[in-house]
Amino acid sequence: MGTRAYKHKTSHSEPGPGDGGRTGSWRVERPVINTELCIPAKRKAEACFICWLYCPDVVVTRTIPPTIDLTYCKGCGICAEECPTKAITMVDEAEFQDDED
Repeated sequence: MGTRAYKHKTSHSEPGPGDGGRTGSWRVERPVINTELCIPAKRKAEACFICWLYCPDVVVTRTIPPTIDLTYCKGCGICAEECPTKAITMVDEAEFQDDED
């Protein structure tokens, strides 16, 4: 088996946000990004985006800094688990009860 040099990370997922409906209303925990720790936000360049790659709901953007569409985020925590710098933490949704998404 040969090796290949990949220039960009890609996702082979086809679905997009909203394929499962507006599921953000039943989320128990919300992902919050700390831009002080986030690699793309710190470098102000395309780098890492592991959160985007692993998000099963395709709600993390590849922008600088990355954002999460909370309308469709189920709060699974995969983005927080996979983040190499632990820039994403899961916070109890009750803390944001009065905030607008």
